[in-house]
Amino acid sequence: MTNDYASEPDTVRRADVYRAVWRWHFYAGLLVLPFMILLAVTGGLYLFHNEIENTWYRDLRYVQPAGTPALAPSALTDAALRAHPGTLAKYVPPAAPDAAAQAVIKPAGGDSLSVYVNPYSGQVLGALPERGTLMWTIRRLHSLDYFGPIANGAIEIAAGWSILLVLTGIYLWWPRGRKQGVVSVRGTPRKRVFWRDIHAVTGAAVGLFILFLAFTGMPWSIVWGGKVNQWANGNNFGYPAGVRVAVPMSDEHLAHMGHTTWSLEQARMPESSPVHGMGKPIGLDTAVARFDSLGMAPGYAINVPHGASGVYTASAYPDDLSRQRVVHLDQYSGKPLLDMSYADYGPLGKTLEWGINVHMGQEFGLANQLILLAACLGIVLLSVAGGLMWWKRRPEGGLGIPPMPAARGALRGVLALMIVGGIIFPLVGASLLVMLVLDLLVQRRARVDTQPYRV
Repeated sequence: MTNDYASEPDTVRRADVYRAVWRWHFYAGLLVLPFMILLAVTGGLYLFHNEIENTWYRDLRYVQPAGTPALAPSALTDAALRAHPGTLAKYVPPAAPDAAAQAVIKPAGGDSLSVYVNPYSGQVLGALPERGTLMWTIRRLHSLDYFGPIANGAIEIAAGWSILLVLTGIYLWWPRGRKQGVVSVRGTPRKRVFWRDIHAVTGAAVGLFILFLAFTGMPWSIVWGGKVNQWANGNNFGYPAGVRVAVPMSDEHLAHMGHTTWSLEQARMPESSPVHGMGKPIGLDTAVARFDSLGMAPGYAINVPHGASGVYTASAYPDDLSRQRVVHLDQYSGKPLLDMSYADYGPLGKTLEWGINVHMGQEFGLANQLILLAACLGIVLLSVAGGLMWWKRRPEGGLGIPPMPAARGALRGVLALMIVGGIIFPLVGASLLVMLVLDLLVQRRARVDTQPYRV
């Protein structure tokens, strides 16, 4: 066989390219499928995080509306502090007449508590760890943040490899004149071809969803997401114009005060000025009244100031992106220092925040949730079918790695795709180098299947 790959007959070239793509599709699947099942199951649950938690913690979150006005916020937070001594960190006014008020308290030792209070009677209904609820646990499992930064980095690698998995899978699925196994399924569950067709057809149906979820999930990643966030915000790209005016700014960041949008994680906090306010703080009750008068969306949370230069920060992240908003008030004068909304974000911030909102099933209501839930179920089926297909066809005692193409030139396109992906996503690039080395070792030790292999 000649070394000039371009001179090979078309049929030989096509067969070699198919083998090259198949081989790296296999490697990508071997690495990604367990993570895809984890991400699909936890992501499918988190799509309904509000509905699940509102039901699970109903006794804490809901009250019977009364005919009397609600107590002052300071009275509600005082009741919470009496029941659970510590420092008030955050207050969440009731979002509806039947909703409880919430005070987040940092005790002298341990994690912050979310304390729920009846806004009409001041009765403390109970408390939960602020980030230890059912859905916070699911969320941390989804990103593997539960197990530390190394595991969190593995999710970033898996997301990058899933992109390669989909692109190579589309190539392998492409009909090329075939009708069966493209949109139809042959055989029965006992047959390998049944699981092959289930894998192919399901992959074709959910492939674009996998790409979308992988790209829109990347902003949360530990390396790529962190660097892109730093770049976008470090150059004021995504900041509203108000950040650039002559407002005293601290070294504190908005993300350190509590949950915020991705694009504002690096936003610096302004500082209060006791001189302008004659040195007397306005207090929580006045701050809440001020935020209400500014039209904050129901369900907003207020971070209280700590120290003489701290500010009251109200943040609202409703499903409707247009109502996302963060307002900082001077704790002495009550005047807004910064008022940021989705309309103020830069183009990168807007694009990524929209992607994140859709990723979380929030942008288009129930339809968004149901469509992504169907995609998550499809991803689980795709992954299970891929595993069963591999198990049924692998040779006894071996992994069943697809054979190398006869001509090495067939690998060029796949390698180019991997190099581009590795440049865009550094952790993925590092893992690709590791896999290339392992593949070379497999070849050198002649562990590639020599038995006839079924396509």
